Amino acid sequence: MGENAIKPVDQNQRTVIVDVLRGWALLGVAMMNYIDFATFQSSTDKINHSDTASTVTQFIMGTFFAAKSWTLLSVLFGYGFAVLLNNVEKKGFNPRGFFARRMFWLLVLACINSAFFFGDILKDYALMGFVMILFYRMRGKTALITSLSLVVVISFVMPLTGRLIPYDYQKAIDGLIPLQHSNSLLTVFTFNLKGTWLTQMIYPVYLIPIHLCLLACMLFGLAAYRYNMFNRLPQLKKQVKRTFWISLAVTLVLTAVDMLSWYGHLSYIKYFNFHMMRIFSTMVFIASSVCWLYIAGKLKRFFISLAYFGKMTLTNYMMQNVISMFVFSGVGLGLYNTMHPAFYVGLAIVVYILQMFFSKWWLTHYYYGPVEWVWRQLSYGKRLPIKKEKPQAAPVMQ
Repeated sequence: MGENAIKPVDQNQRTVIVDVLRGWALLGVAMMNYIDFATFQSSTDKINHSDTASTVTQFIMGTFFAAKSWTLLSVLFGYGFAVLLNNVEKKGFNPRGFFARRMFWLLVLACINSAFFFGDILKDYALMGFVMILFYRMRGKTALITSLSLVVVISFVMPLTGRLIPYDYQKAIDGLIPLQHSNSLLTVFTFNLKGTWLTQMIYPVYLIPIHLCLLACMLFGLAAYRYNMFNRLPQLKKQVKRTFWISLAVTLVLTAVDMLSWYGHLSYIKYFNFHMMRIFSTMVFIASSVCWLYIAGKLKRFFISLAYFGKMTLTNYMMQNVISMFVFSGVGLGLYNTMHPAFYVGLAIVVYILQMFFSKWWLTHYYYGPVEWVWRQLSYGKRLPIKKEKPQAAPVMQ
């Protein structure tokens, strides 16, 4: 292979904290995706989880994980986007053409994943990845300002979208529920694909604000790359601490304002919604917490496990969704919305822990996760080795 051939970043050259953050984010994704099944019901269902344990569970999930995980993954996507295009450009190849091909194959994988899970977000990363190509040359300061400005803009767009573009979301759900009950694999695939279309792709409140949020987060990640933030965390320890405290203060203020606005039925929430700003500040608070612990040398074994998990983000995410289909749908155990919310959180944690062990075992023997390997080969247009060769024993001296 020539010196200038395009090839994936070597495993020993990866930025560890980025994989740690990916691993952490996937825990939140698993818990939120699974607990969504507890509340997924038609308008005629009488399921009501209103006990104290349910309230506490849903409060914790909503406060610390709801939308904070996929926004963090979006930031890391933007960072990885910049790393990859810079690597490709250094080799003398067309970075935009390469990344467009990579996003095309991610979109194909997303369509496959959507057949197993109607809440797939890979398609959104792929679509916004095409948009990110337009911003590849953006400077760090410009990317940061644009990112934060978009978060504020979304606060106006979200309530405006719901008012100006009517959409009967519950009606869409009611039409989907019978498909979920089916014991036919093809029908369940139809449920997931149709659900993805009806509850995301053409649902205005998802389609417009969420994709703007994805763009904001990806630009934030691009800015992080321009400032070389993740590669020099120890030198930025003071800035990480400052970010932690500022984001915590902002999160607490926005949470208080948001709660007072909703419970007080203040009229301005029809025109301005703090929700996405609170999500963004909470995400930054959580990410800075993990970074602070990491550079302080705390929880080393846990972070090592997270890094293994994060190196196989795509494989683990799709695996979680395949498992969910066979646990929750009619072709499997049919446990959707029939159990206490704590069950879904506990199941997600169990699946996550098992995936941790699997990721460590797999990466001991292979260079990439299985789905990552397929995606890389499709992106680079060449066959890549996956199995690590065992080191040969040194010859015995006679």
